[in-house]
Amino acid sequence: MRQVLLLGIDLGLILFATIAAFLLRVNIDVSVDKVFALLPYLAFTTGISAVTLLVLGVNCTVWRYSAFSDYSRLLVATAAIVIGAVALGFGFNRLDGVPRSLPILQGLLIPTVLVGARVTRRVLRAFEERSVPVIMDAKGQVSCDTVLVVGLNRLTNLYLQAVAQFAEHRVHVAGLVAENPIYVGNLVGGKRILGSAEELSKLICELEIHGVFVNRVVVSMPLQMLSLKVRSQLNEIEKTSAISVEILTEGLGLTPIAEATNERKTFFEFDAVDHAAFKKQRYLRLRRIVERVGALGMLVLITPFLPALALLIAFDVGMPVVFWQQRPGLNGRPFKLYKFRTMIAAHDENGVRVPDEDRFSAIGRFMRYTRLDELPQLFNILNGEMSFIGPRPLLPIDQPAQTARLHVRPGLTGWAQVMGGRAISPSDKAALDVWYVHNASLAVDLKIIFHTIKMIICGERVDDAAIRGAWSDLERRKICAGSPTTKEACHAGTFARGDESEVVPELM
Repeated sequence: MRQVLLLGIDLGLILFATIAAFLLRVNIDVSVDKVFALLPYLAFTTGISAVTLLVLGVNCTVWRYSAFSDYSRLLVATAAIVIGAVALGFGFNRLDGVPRSLPILQGLLIPTVLVGARVTRRVLRAFEERSVPVIMDAKGQVSCDTVLVVGLNRLTNLYLQAVAQFAEHRVHVAGLVAENPIYVGNLVGGKRILGSAEELSKLICELEIHGVFVNRVVVSMPLQMLSLKVRSQLNEIEKTSAISVEILTEGLGLTPIAEATNERKTFFEFDAVDHAAFKKQRYLRLRRIVERVGALGMLVLITPFLPALALLIAFDVGMPVVFWQQRPGLNGRPFKLYKFRTMIAAHDENGVRVPDEDRFSAIGRFMRYTRLDELPQLFNILNGEMSFIGPRPLLPIDQPAQTARLHVRPGLTGWAQVMGGRAISPSDKAALDVWYVHNASLAVDLKIIFHTIKMIICGERVDDAAIRGAWSDLERRKICAGSPTTKEACHAGTFARGDESEVVPELM
């Protein structure tokens, strides 16, 4: 109910900003004809706003704990709203009666009122709080703790601020756990409240399904204030797993625990020299601009069809319609990769595991084959977490030790996908990905786009010549450090993986 109320307030603010922009444009010279001409544009603005705010989760933010990440989402939402309203209005009546400068004024006023409302609420709530300068990690630390925070209070907010300012590269907050289930689904400091404290053990297991391995539970209140059930769960977690439990009232606990020997890493080590050289390529910087514009344009085009597709998925495989998993992105930074669900629940009503081959429906198989399930990743591209072209992001456990493939943003499609796809070994995929890292160019990207279209129409194929060329390039560049640069050495060393699931099941 609270999220519905916040959505209504945001929609009211957006309409207020749009009407204010209209009044400024016409110098408050309003007539009945002008108002009626504006009504379709207002209706399109409202509809696009509702969809965009819900998709971006803007209505889940707790205003008094809003952060810069929340304001960034509001800017993205504003761009989508204005472009979507203009596109629909132009298609409806070519924006007849709508001043051409109205969308520009609208794009300026909407983020002003939305961000202003949140900042005002935060200032009123924490008037005496003083900002602390951000201290970046000078050592470029790339391994971090994954933390689950139990408790929702002022100390929780202070801990999140401290992590963001002093331990951004050492502590990754997977989410929050509240004492009161009424707050589940809301955001605090950009971090989602995943569930209630009574469900702590269950939440940790669910996070592991999504590829998020918690190795530290931080409690933001004295143990005496927690129920016996929660204290029992904390005690059991610490005794039966490698997860440590820390009480913030006894110390903030920001000292990193995960060292190089910890197998459950989220970040990865790099060849800094190669990475620095790669970032100098102007082509990739220019491509980022084109990609964001392209992702925004595609989102505007498909927005009218998304509700129907979501209903079809909900009817076919159930809720939720969107599935996410945490994957390593550029420089190994974790991000949430979104996909439409194509598989039913992993267990039946009796708790019996359902074989993966039985979890696909006809619609799910069609979406996998046509790659329609990847459409939500347009938001990842718009947020700068992914590119249209690049190595496909892997689960952290499947990420090979050789991390040259993480020198670029992961992509919707890539060289390894069009040259072999699911039919080749993990080590061959890694070799193809690293080849792309060192050879990315407009010509290669155009070739990938062509082969992607061909793959969707004709199916996957294996290009043995491309695989041999990738391994040859690896040998020439001496990618496999510390061992003879041969394909066999890479299989036995840095690229060795054993077995890898070619289709990652959606374990819900």
